[in-house]
Amino acid sequence: MASIGSGEEPVANGAAMAAFLAAGIGACALGVIVILNETGLFAAPALYAPAGGVTGRTTLAAAIWSICWAVLHRRWRDREIEARRVFALSLLGIGLGIVLTLPPVWKLF
Repeated sequence: MASIGSGEEPVANGAAMAAFLAAGIGACALGVIVILNETGLFAAPALYAPAGGVTGRTTLAAAIWSICWAVLHRRWRDREIEARRVFALSLLGIGLGIVLTLPPVWKLF
């Protein structure tokens, strides 16, 4: 980001920020899908029987990530986006996604 009064034009970082935020959303989506699966509210189909239901859960999370990335990229590609907020949201999504996939957390629901 160019500093004020430096005479430099702002750099469009929206495409990169879209990728970061979409990663956080995708990780969080995987955690939510795992919790929904473990509570019996949603069962993703097994796409490859030897691997079990994890194939359906991860494929669904990857689809959510891809859609979020495509939408955010299209909206932000030519813009300068504040990186701090996007990084914080990305880290929050990734952290929440990791925590929700841990077996001790499943038992809380």
